[in-house]
Amino acid sequence: MEKDNSGGKNATVSLIDERLGEITDGIQKVQGKPEETRSLNVSNYNVIKLDEVNGQDRSGDDRDQNQTLASRAVQDNLGDKEKHVKKCDKMDKDRESYSKALEEMYETAKAVHFDEPEPVFDGTEVPGMETKLNSSTCSSGFNLEEGYMWHEKAVVLKNFVKEKGAVAVTNVLHHLSIKRDDVEMGTVRVYQGAPGSSKIGEQTAERSAWNPLNYIKMSCTADAGWKSEQGEDDTEGSLIPVVTKGKVLLYTRLGCQDCREVRWFLRNRRLRYVEINIDLYPSRKLELEKLSGSCAVPKVFFNEVLIGGLSELKHLDMSGKLAEKIDFLITEAPSTEAPLSPLSGEDDVSCKGPVDELALIVQKMKRYIVVKDRFYKMRRFTNCFLGSEAVDFLSEDQYLEREEVSLDYYVLSDHYSEFQAVEFGRKLASELFFRHVLDENLLEDSNHLYRFLDHDPVVSTQCHNTPRGMIELKPKPITEIASRLRFLFCAILEAYASEDGRLVDYRSVHGSEEFARYLRIIQELQRVDVQDMPREEKLAFFINLYNMMAIHAILVWGHPNGSLEWRKLLGDFKYVVGGFTYSLSSIHNGILRCNQRPPFNLLKPFGVRDKRLQVALPYPEPLIHFALVCGTRSGPALQCYSSRNIDKELMDAARVFIRSGGLIVDLSSKVAYASKLLK
Repeated sequence: MEKDNSGGKNATVSLIDERLGEITDGIQKVQGKPEETRSLNVSNYNVIKLDEVNGQDRSGDDRDQNQTLASRAVQDNLGDKEKHVKKCDKMDKDRESYSKALEEMYETAKAVHFDEPEPVFDGTEVPGMETKLNSSTCSSGFNLEEGYMWHEKAVVLKNFVKEKGAVAVTNVLHHLSIKRDDVEMGTVRVYQGAPGSSKIGEQTAERSAWNPLNYIKMSCTADAGWKSEQGEDDTEGSLIPVVTKGKVLLYTRLGCQDCREVRWFLRNRRLRYVEINIDLYPSRKLELEKLSGSCAVPKVFFNEVLIGGLSELKHLDMSGKLAEKIDFLITEAPSTEAPLSPLSGEDDVSCKGPVDELALIVQKMKRYIVVKDRFYKMRRFTNCFLGSEAVDFLSEDQYLEREEVSLDYYVLSDHYSEFQAVEFGRKLASELFFRHVLDENLLEDSNHLYRFLDHDPVVSTQCHNTPRGMIELKPKPITEIASRLRFLFCAILEAYASEDGRLVDYRSVHGSEEFARYLRIIQELQRVDVQDMPREEKLAFFINLYNMMAIHAILVWGHPNGSLEWRKLLGDFKYVVGGFTYSLSSIHNGILRCNQRPPFNLLKPFGVRDKRLQVALPYPEPLIHFALVCGTRSGPALQCYSSRNIDKELMDAARVFIRSGGLIVDLSSKVAYASKLLK
């Protein structure tokens, strides 16, 4: 009975009244109709008793006993009702006292949060923070029955979340920066040695005052870090060049240390300048000698006024007269007597030379032969022509015979008549003007399909050294092109790269005359012969070409973000070299690594029947990884490589990369940090 009544004590007053009404109705039904006692809604004990009564045929004494039990149950429920009423009154009183306590705590928290300024987090904990957090926690409790000021409570809750969030962010950033600090400390231990132990202590003391905001700003100023190493100002204003009406002209030459210092001097003063390299523009030597009286470099001109070399610039800067010269440059435009900027194509032998007569025949051949999509061996090939059509054109246009002719005919005909039409067509194919779609033969008088080189879909869509199709000049020796390419690459690095070769001013490179000359040089690579190059010349040529090709790709497509864009840049940006297409990946893995499988690839760059396999090096060269650059900060430094000292230069590049952070050894913890390039 007590167990059943314990459930009723937890019910509300309204539920008790409802139960009492049901019990009373049940008693009346028991007195009048004993058969309906099963429908009574009473406690579990009473229901069981009443069910037992309904299940049996009892006497009148049993009915009286049942009535007595029902009356006793009613009395017990009435007593429980009084107890519940008393308990509810007590709960109301406790609720009122609790509400008053909440009001007092809220006022206290309000005074703490609104009367005092909010704490500023600099990475260290504020004394008494826990007390404030506890008070704000208490003030965030809501009373559903009282009409408190919800807006002020929301402000208190916001401050609580703000403080907790700041502490959490501080802890996370501090945890992430631990590894960075360890690497820096390891670097200092390795390169400073025992004499630098005091510096280590100073750095540790500085890191103790750790500030997460400074750590976040570290990524913003990383791009300008190399400028501070060169002595430049790191302020934001130093990055904005001075706007002038006049112009600054700088005469330089390759390999001049004073020229490098003058470049940095002008950049520190935020002065834009036009560089005239007398090695690239030999005709400007006479102009320089006429204007300054000698061919010595460097020479700086402000409009038509000769300023002088490095020593003269430093003297003007120390005397304070340089500011007057700069003011003159800002207000005055250059006169007609001032030296001119380099003109497009000036002193450039690229894309110049005798015209190839065979190229003119091929151009005429393109106009008369039907070029269209055709099917061959259950495959569809685009922009193709039949071998028989090519033989027909050559026999009619060049007056060549299909069959054998007598010796007298060779003597009486012109210099082309010594060939038959098929043989003449094979000569055109050997000169890389066209080739078989499946590389099965040079040319046959049959229904084989052939395609012109510039009609290849890969060449026309992915190659970036054929802007106007195939050039009509005679191919030049590859050694001459490689020498001019290396010479130009050195000039670009000296003018637009940092001194250590790890950073490149891509914006200045893109608008320079040197890069425009480079674009003209690479057009000459379309039909050159690269198969007979010696190993040293081939190694130096393809390393320099790879690095300049990577710079060209970044200027055209931008710097890649993510592995998919990197894969596209390495595989889809191509040049036509020697009649075949080469991407950055095929040069790296196919030629320089002797056709080795690239990482995370199942196939080799060149197949067994691929003619590019004849260009690959005889064996892989592992040191090329310290020379190839793809525009990453962790990569090796940019530099030019010559065929005479290629092996020594590659070994020096490997040493420089290892010593400049490629491998860091922490002797105290016996841990080595290696660059991903070594993987």
